[in-house]
Amino acid sequence: MAQDELRRAGSGRRGGVRPWRAVVAGVLAILLLALLPGLVRLANFGERVEQGKLAESRLGPFYAASTAAPGGAPGDIVRSEPMVGAPPGAEAWRVIYRSSDEEGQPTVVSGTVVAPTTVPTSDRTVVAWGHPTTGTASRCAPSIGMAPFVLIEGLGRLLSAGYVVVATDYSGMGMPGPPSFLLGATEAANVLDIVRVAGQIPDAHASNDLILWGHSQGGHAALFAAQRAATYAPDLNLLGVAVAAPATDLAALLQADIVDVSGITIGAYALTAYASAYAGSLPPDPLSSILTSDGVSAAGRMSELCLLGQNNQLHAIARPLLGRFLAREPATTAPWDELLAQNKPHAGPLPVPLFVAQGESDTLVRPEVTAAFVLAQQAAGTAVTSHTYPRIGHGTVALVAIDDLLPWMSRLRS
Repeated sequence: MAQDELRRAGSGRRGGVRPWRAVVAGVLAILLLALLPGLVRLANFGERVEQGKLAESRLGPFYAASTAAPGGAPGDIVRSEPMVGAPPGAEAWRVIYRSSDEEGQPTVVSGTVVAPTTVPTSDRTVVAWGHPTTGTASRCAPSIGMAPFVLIEGLGRLLSAGYVVVATDYSGMGMPGPPSFLLGATEAANVLDIVRVAGQIPDAHASNDLILWGHSQGGHAALFAAQRAATYAPDLNLLGVAVAAPATDLAALLQADIVDVSGITIGAYALTAYASAYAGSLPPDPLSSILTSDGVSAAGRMSELCLLGQNNQLHAIARPLLGRFLAREPATTAPWDELLAQNKPHAGPLPVPLFVAQGESDTLVRPEVTAAFVLAQQAAGTAVTSHTYPRIGHGTVALVAIDDLLPWMSRLRS
């Protein structure tokens, strides 16, 4: 889901990759002091943004629909290219790779692989990052933006600790493809398959050892990847899963958040994605079964806008719909209720240790919902490490958690 502070960074022009340019000022204001302390690093970041701006204008052909021959395996690279503007001491690759969707059908997905430039004595553990909501339209993909590395929370410190970091855009973002927003099976496949990609890039020196790390929507993706890793990707050695303000109870999330413009935005993204992914299981004109007529019209328009860079446009559409977006509650309307339950991370024990970070001031993913998830996992027998942070909201909790996360990750490798 959204990073609250970043969502208020401003609006940009529609079309192409322009929306990302408008958000850079907001990203700088909120994240730079946490991510890149010191004037030397700030100067370096500015140089990398300029490099990214130049690269951004040339990306169209890379993200064009794939013409690769069918028949490849999930995780196979369709194409890749070096990326400019990587953090100091690191190199990065933009990738298009094979994955699968909710129905297990093949698709192609874009993403990013980042690795330290030093040659290690042994292959590196991979951290698979699941990004929070940036939108659902193709151009909202993080790898397209002029500052894609800033949106991988904790990247610099993970690289310094010797990890390879991979970041999927999720299906339907960057590359044309089926929707993925809060669709657990699709997200999980996309996250796990880009780990396989890293193993095919010799200079990354990536091992099969894997730690999952996700924020908000990315936490949802990481949890589903943890649940499915043993069967979907038995070639990978999952060590642990870490989440910050994860989307766990989707019905509760929609019920709590639909009362404000941010909640309507998330609802529009989710319900539009579900209407497409589950068209065969839903009635004709599925959105009309739960949304008002104005809500149906708004959801389609909102799903074409990016959360970062077109925030003002999203709010302008959502604000008049406060109190008049839903005609019925999805959580109690069949078959929507079943689809939400199907995409809720299960309460059964996870096969690996779990790290959970939650801001106590979060108004998007409510602390009580995350607390209930933690209690359920503990009761099921999962080895849970849980941290709550006073006066921390949704947007910055992943950054604040890094000080606790890195020692936890280190213990997994020992």
